[in-house]
Amino acid sequence: MRIATWNVNSITARLPRLLAWLESSGTDVLCIQETKCTAEQFPTEELRALGYESVVNATGRWNGVALLSRVGLADVVTGLPGGPEYDGAEEPRAISATCGPVRVWSVYVPNGREVAHDHYAYKLRWLEALKAAVAEDAAGERPFAVLGDYNIAPTDEDVWDIGVFEGATHVTEPERAALAGLRDTGLTDVVPRPLKYDHPFTYWDYRQLCFPKNKGMRIDLVYGNKPFAEAVSDSYVDREERKGKGASDHAPVVVDLDV
Repeated sequence: MRIATWNVNSITARLPRLLAWLESSGTDVLCIQETKCTAEQFPTEELRALGYESVVNATGRWNGVALLSRVGLADVVTGLPGGPEYDGAEEPRAISATCGPVRVWSVYVPNGREVAHDHYAYKLRWLEALKAAVAEDAAGERPFAVLGDYNIAPTDEDVWDIGVFEGATHVTEPERAALAGLRDTGLTDVVPRPLKYDHPFTYWDYRQLCFPKNKGMRIDLVYGNKPFAEAVSDSYVDREERKGKGASDHAPVVVDLDV
């Protein structure tokens, strides 16, 4: 079984590449983040034509998550149970479902913007709610994983130059402590192998030639419970999908499971 996660940075802009990638990659389940569309605009029919069922949590031009599966979609939960609001609204940042033998979440963790910003405090509250929401499945015997764009680099090695990020979000101790709390529920960081260079970065800014210079970050993560982690036979960052015209600024993270 092949499961992947990909922040597509607008499914409308990325649709031709997404459809081509699904056809060539053999992916059974894909967790998508940053759809940047309404539920009505989501390309359900185009995906169905390739054999994928889909569920989406999306409300407009920002955020949005989805799950695609060709092995079934059951027990769908839209949103983050107990999650906080921002500016008086619940943002579309989580969706979960059972796909064949595996239960998965697709999450788009808030960015945080700046450490002193309200959005940073919201990010930490959101992660605390995620921890509570996944704890039962994380400790269970069924393969389970939370995949997505976490907007946190777990270690200093997960950014191209930690000195550049001094005082910035994505690398602060509270954010990393929130990740550690999530792992404490019984989840493991399934670290992919890079297809090039020494570290499996998953995101490169569009500006300043960050991708050609490999000035990246590993912020797209796969956190799986023990049955999930023990079933992993391979995992890698599909760096090729970050290349060329019309690419997202994130690359897909692919996980192969023997289940």
